[in-house]
Amino acid sequence: MTTAGASHLTRIPAPEGVSPSPQYSHVVWGTGRFIAVSGQCSLDEKGEVVGAGDAAVQARQVFENLRRCLAAAGAGFDDVVKLTYFVTDTAHLPAVRDARAAVIPADRLPASSAVQVSALFRPELLVEVEAFAVVPEAGRSH
Repeated sequence: MTTAGASHLTRIPAPEGVSPSPQYSHVVWGTGRFIAVSGQCSLDEKGEVVGAGDAAVQARQVFENLRRCLAAAGAGFDDVVKLTYFVTDTAHLPAVRDARAAVIPADRLPASSAVQVSALFRPELLVEVEAFAVVPEAGRSH
């Protein structure tokens, strides 16, 4: 079992009898206020696609959009308990993991799921990621 200092979150990378993964924690729980962030795609503030055809560029934009959404709710990547990745090809997962590694340290990996989909809502989009986070209640600190 791991925790991030005096964090309000607890991560269990590999419960007994479950195969460990270096890519996610199998279980994450916390106390506080729950935040759900809708799936973010590689769109800029004007709704234009960033990085058409380039999974790495799209993944970085997706995580920037997630950062902005989390910040709007008073959260950050340290508060994320679950990420769900939707990719049009599982070959895009390394690019998604690289973008995630740039913002979430390996000792704070959230639970996650990856799903290959036939398409996203615009044909040039390759990656979508949704997030669930938990922040401490007002007056409580990490």
